[in-house]
Amino acid sequence: MLKASSVHGNSQRLDGGAMFGNAPRALWSRWAAPDEVNRVALACRALLVEDGARRILFETGIGTFFAPELRERYGVVESEHVLLESLAKLGLSDRDVDVVVLSHLHFDHAGGLLAPYRAGKEAELLFPRAEFVVGRTAFERAAHPHLRDRASYIPELPGLLRDSGRLHLIEADDDRSSLLGPGIAFTTTFGHTPGMLHASVRGAQARLFFAADLVPGTAWVHLPITMGYDRYPERLVDEKSALFPDLLQREEFLFFTHDPRVAAARLQQKAGRFTPSHELADFDRWDLDAEPLPAV
Repeated sequence: MLKASSVHGNSQRLDGGAMFGNAPRALWSRWAAPDEVNRVALACRALLVEDGARRILFETGIGTFFAPELRERYGVVESEHVLLESLAKLGLSDRDVDVVVLSHLHFDHAGGLLAPYRAGKEAELLFPRAEFVVGRTAFERAAHPHLRDRASYIPELPGLLRDSGRLHLIEADDDRSSLLGPGIAFTTTFGHTPGMLHASVRGAQARLFFAADLVPGTAWVHLPITMGYDRYPERLVDEKSALFPDLLQREEFLFFTHDPRVAAARLQQKAGRFTPSHELADFDRWDLDAEPLPAV
């Protein structure tokens, strides 16, 4: 049985203008109500897939590796490591995870790999038994970031992953990994950041496409909507335009990392415009081999 759970990490509040790129506030505020300093609420959601006795975690959220002053700057809401608490509610710890798949290494997607901040202590990897999977291009971008997005990365993380001896790099043209097996396929995109890795988890009755920052939430299903953080917004729009018809045809759910309300949704198309449908709240151990929709 292939079972999937949406797993919350630490939440954030970030500037709404940055999250919605060139969309005006009059438009994006309909989708995400800003607070008094123009920030919108964001989840940092991971996906846990249990394939028999094996446990695969897709991303780890932002975690609590930041010093307190940086945690405030980047809008991290909780001081505790929420991902570890969420795993505990499923009867698991970071030691029970066999594989961690990272779409890219921006800190809001990979920071949960690290132990909570301790003054005077060096950064330390959690998940001591896990193999780490990331695209080679995304990894090299993190190891040698451009000045434009250097602040989005954790400087110590590439070295920690290398030194673990458990790092597996996926080439941009690879759509499978022998480590994960035939039920998980990969797509690589370049619009948000070069080499972002998307996993398609394919059960007999339902499929989940890990959208990462290609589609952070339901608002970004609209093809022209991008983020100010995207390196190549026009390319990202083209990537969504090319990908969405296939997802629609396969009735595949997009899994959202940053939507505070919706964990996953299918696509529908009306008058040539894509919109979300079949919106799902968070789910625990949805059997993708037996249930088209998660049991209530």
